[in-house]
Amino acid sequence: MGYNDDWESLMNSVFGAGGRLHTSGDAARQAIEDSRQLLRQMESDGLLAKGAADAAETGKAGSFEGLAAEVKQSVLGQDDYVDALVRAMRRPFVLGADGQKARSVILLWGPEGTGRHYALAETARRMAARGLLQSDAAASVDLALYPDPGSEKLFLQDLYAALNGPGEMVLFEHCDKCCPAFLRTLSDLAVRGSAPLASRYLVNREGILVDAGNALAAGAVSRITPRGKYLIFFCRKGLEEMAGLLGSDFADAVADVCGTQPFTPAALAALAARLLNDLARRCAERLRLTLTAGADVRDYVAARHTNSLGAAGLSGCCDDIFRALSEYCLRHDSFGGGTAALDVQGGTLRFAINGGAPAPLFDLLPAAWDGGLADVRRELDALVGLDEVKEYVFGLADNVQVQKRRAAAGLKTAGLSMHMIFTGNPGTGKTTIARLVARYLKAIGALRGGQLVEVSRGDLVGRYTGHTAPLTNSVIDSALGGVLFIDEAYSLYRGEQDSFGLEAIDTLVKGMEDHRDELVVILAGYTKEMAQFLTANSGLASRFPNQIEFPDYTAEQLVDITAALAAARGYRLDEGCTFPLLGYYRRRQAENSRTAGNGRL
Repeated sequence: MGYNDDWESLMNSVFGAGGRLHTSGDAARQAIEDSRQLLRQMESDGLLAKGAADAAETGKAGSFEGLAAEVKQSVLGQDDYVDALVRAMRRPFVLGADGQKARSVILLWGPEGTGRHYALAETARRMAARGLLQSDAAASVDLALYPDPGSEKLFLQDLYAALNGPGEMVLFEHCDKCCPAFLRTLSDLAVRGSAPLASRYLVNREGILVDAGNALAAGAVSRITPRGKYLIFFCRKGLEEMAGLLGSDFADAVADVCGTQPFTPAALAALAARLLNDLARRCAERLRLTLTAGADVRDYVAARHTNSLGAAGLSGCCDDIFRALSEYCLRHDSFGGGTAALDVQGGTLRFAINGGAPAPLFDLLPAAWDGGLADVRRELDALVGLDEVKEYVFGLADNVQVQKRRAAAGLKTAGLSMHMIFTGNPGTGKTTIARLVARYLKAIGALRGGQLVEVSRGDLVGRYTGHTAPLTNSVIDSALGGVLFIDEAYSLYRGEQDSFGLEAIDTLVKGMEDHRDELVVILAGYTKEMAQFLTANSGLASRFPNQIEFPDYTAEQLVDITAALAAARGYRLDEGCTFPLLGYYRRRQAENSRTAGNGRL
């Protein structure tokens, strides 16, 4: 008998056959189970990333092995993009990182709603669970918030906070809407690993970058660095677009370019099925409803995909289904749960509760608010005269709807300039129409706010050097989302020697360009004077393609206006008043329609 056999016999004589081995195995298994419970408790308490316990159990902690396959379980229809993204995140682990410089510069591009952001979030979450990232947190910098040089301080403060905050990724979006001077700073961060600051800055107690002025102070910040973080840029058209914005040096510094592709029908069907499964779980948990649906409902949800919304159209549809079913439960206090069967009939999504008769599901939801469109149209129709003006305003809705349909279909859209010039004598309805135009544009979805900001020269032109531009910009900011109406706009230009007025005009032109999708400007004034005004700046005339002449009212129209005003006050105009009023209005208009007042008579 050899040594090993003697040792085993000895152990068996003391602990019983296999006793020592079993005891040791039990202790090891208990230690492993205790470790698992500890990891899960830490995960539950937020001390570890979600999924960290599973990663530890599967032996994938600290490894990229199988990561792309895991992400693809959540991100459907973008396999090539996921492979490229995981490879991009892994690159610095292979090549190494260089201290305070960017860990890596990555460009993620593709159409809206194709999963660019979601895939990154899923990849980061699973990397954090494996211990490859400290956390899946990311700082996002929306560069559209910094459109002009005046926002430099805010840009630097936000950029510094993002680079010095928690997380290991900084995301940049809307480079095309950022002030070009600031893009140079981002290019320097990507190419050189640091960017110089034009002024001296300090970091206050709250960690905010503040301008130190001319003061000499210890700890002044003269440069900013990426601090070893991933710099991740988003765009829609790829590296060529970014090279045009940030330069060829930036393009060379990009380590990985990852692009999504439009979804295939099969991918959309799979995505719709997964969203419906998620919806079924939510209905069971929140509404006590067992949801059933077939391939027709899956295809209905998949068809909500558009080129403008992307996959968000599918998730939005499922959210609407949940809202509608929730509304049913709210309307039936005694409802105790059951089955909700969904089907599609004639393009309409229907539901049936507990085997009842099917009914259109979305009829349960409140009708979409039309912004008071019908009321605005009635008010416009009620105005006396101005037929050509009304025709133009009503035509705006058709143009806006055409562009929306083209965008939804993924076709090119033509930028619609809605800036206008109203010319005509006082009292011809210019201000009234401007107010209705503001409400009308909001109602048809062309503007988000619909407010009318009415100003004149005194509200735009400052009283001393350096005052005009900030004053004009503040007025523009107040009108964003609505209409800026400048009455007697010709008064802004009093000749080439009027430097303050010219500065206001130049600032206005730039503001119209910077906020072309958020602002409609309407100028009003006398016909002859407005023609002279348009010569004040070479870019003025081209920015106001819609010039509308408001004709003087006829005497008959003025009588109609008088009758309408009387009716609005609860009176009725006697028929005997018509002839004298006609004579009076004809005389006044014939004398001088420019000073007579038209509708103000």
